[in-house]
Amino acid sequence: MKLSYDRTRMKRITAASEFGKVAVLFGGASTEREVSLVSGSAVLAALQRRGIDAQGFDPRDTPLAQLPQLGIDRVWIALHGPGGEDGTVQGALEVLGVPYTGSGVLGSALGMDKLRTKRLAAAMGVMTADSVVLRTVADCASALERLGLPMIVKPATQGSSVGMTKVTAAAELEPAFRAAAAVDDVVFAEKWITGAEYTVAVLHRRVLPAIRIEAANAFYDYEAKYKRNDTKYHCPAGLSAQAEAHMASLALAAFDAVGAEGWGRADFMADHTGRPLLLEINTVPGMTDHSLVPMAARAAGIDFEELCWQVLETSFVRESLTGVRG
Repeated sequence: MKLSYDRTRMKRITAASEFGKVAVLFGGASTEREVSLVSGSAVLAALQRRGIDAQGFDPRDTPLAQLPQLGIDRVWIALHGPGGEDGTVQGALEVLGVPYTGSGVLGSALGMDKLRTKRLAAAMGVMTADSVVLRTVADCASALERLGLPMIVKPATQGSSVGMTKVTAAAELEPAFRAAAAVDDVVFAEKWITGAEYTVAVLHRRVLPAIRIEAANAFYDYEAKYKRNDTKYHCPAGLSAQAEAHMASLALAAFDAVGAEGWGRADFMADHTGRPLLLEINTVPGMTDHSLVPMAARAAGIDFEELCWQVLETSFVRESLTGVRG
């Protein structure tokens, strides 16, 4: 079985039965497993409340190859991190002929890679912070010379700020590199940006209201995202209509640069002049009670159940060539 892709097949669904039997993929084996379990459980409950025949499916415990045997018609991907939003599971579903939500193999793989996202986005006119790839400890000196302090060290293909460290002194750089290298083969340092942080969600090519984030920590890290209750979120973000529209256009351009589709989120930091610089895009954003896409959707008049429904609609651009599914 194979899937064919056609964006013109995207449609709005009016009856739960049209979705068929749905599996919500959650858990997995990445460093973001716990967040994925929370996201997926929330999505599953929302779909079931809307009358959709949905069940949970953890690919860590059950082979994906069992999806067709279970009669699954489509998949809602709530897997975060490597193995879930990097094109791996998307490729497996392509082979199995099971339609799925969100970005395809290429968009997922590129979107997961912060470094390549930066390079492709810059080619589309979306500015990003200056950065240096750290291949070995020896590269730390050139990063200090080029970027100065403070800076942030990041693994290229982890989500939820896993492995990131803010570096404020030269002695902190090598440990930061080793911490990032422990979870990823590709590490880079990025110039620290001191302005406001924003996130912009995209749903069916519609850009939702921007959110301005105020983290109590040094930056919006894993703890601030999922554990602390003193992180502040502002939606509306306090931008002028022109600035909001500009950031929306940058979010869509970043999505187009990597081939992302369906739904997701683009994150920005404003520099000292107020210019937004792209940090990354997220093709399978969190759906927990601390998550940003549900927050932006509420501001646009879309409740959580409707958001989950509309994300599931993105699976209709893919159809099994056998005609059995999709």
